[in-house]
Amino acid sequence: MSANPALDRRMAYLTTHQVPFVKATVVRALHPTSAQPGDTALVLEDGRIEGFVGGVCAEATVRVQALRLLRSGESLLLRISPDAPPAPPDEGEAGTLLVANPCLSGGELEIFLEPLRPAPVVLVLGDTPIGRSLVTLGAGLEYDVRTVGEEVSADVSADVSADVTADVTAEELGGVAAVVIASHGRQEEGLLTRAARAGVPYVALVASRRRGAAVLAGLDLDPEQRDRIHTPAGLWIGARTPGEIAVSILAELVASRHALSVHTEEAAAVPAAPSAEPLTALDPVCGMTVAVVADTPYSDARGHRHWFCSTGCRDRFEAEPAQPAEVP
Repeated sequence: MSANPALDRRMAYLTTHQVPFVKATVVRALHPTSAQPGDTALVLEDGRIEGFVGGVCAEATVRVQALRLLRSGESLLLRISPDAPPAPPDEGEAGTLLVANPCLSGGELEIFLEPLRPAPVVLVLGDTPIGRSLVTLGAGLEYDVRTVGEEVSADVSADVSADVTADVTAEELGGVAAVVIASHGRQEEGLLTRAARAGVPYVALVASRRRGAAVLAGLDLDPEQRDRIHTPAGLWIGARTPGEIAVSILAELVASRHALSVHTEEAAAVPAAPSAEPLTALDPVCGMTVAVVADTPYSDARGHRHWFCSTGCRDRFEAEPAQPAEVP
């Protein structure tokens, strides 16, 4: 527990409600700085910072790096210094990053950034050999595997949550990472339809190519929603046994979560466009890289939108006379 009970309660709330965030903790402060070792803040997906790890200039750097780590899931020791080399940031030993922050009035900060992302929720429908294998293997991947509909066997029930039914609502599907239907025709149409309409990132149906196409054709979905359902489920790895098929399905899920485009007819996975990096801009006054989020000060002055590390830089920018246009 930290020295901030209110922040501890906030972390517990976010964790319970499966809200991803980054915990930022000051581990070293070289004066003059306003932060002290042990100061802690939470960075949410929308860029909001709750807590304290320094002034607005330090916050701007923490926000940019924290949003990046929420996507990668990696932890980082962030070193912020006004005397660091200019951009790009200096990547030192593994897990460390030295970033120049010209706004700092001397001093340096070292802040440990730890992304705390909820375990992906995977719903599995079907008390079948493949369904039971998905439950067992998914738990080993530290996924939050939950069964829906039929009860699972006693030998795996202790490893999963069984508090939802096949009638899971669209609201309950909102935070779900994957839905896998392995029920061999039982209760599958309704859950497939709701999962596709809810935009669940990975939806898969265990079926032969012919039966899968017939099931999809009968669903009340638009073509785009129908095309997002994976059937036959899983990568083509020559799987034969229920356990091997479960491995192929989980492999396809992993590839989907890491933005890989996977060929279903061969065992090759080809990287697609990387997952989006947080949108950033350069502060035109101090030159800092800042995240373009709701909490970032910005200005529409001079016919263009600019983003700033702080309201101070924005006020200086707006107070300076506009440069006259060059005449050829």
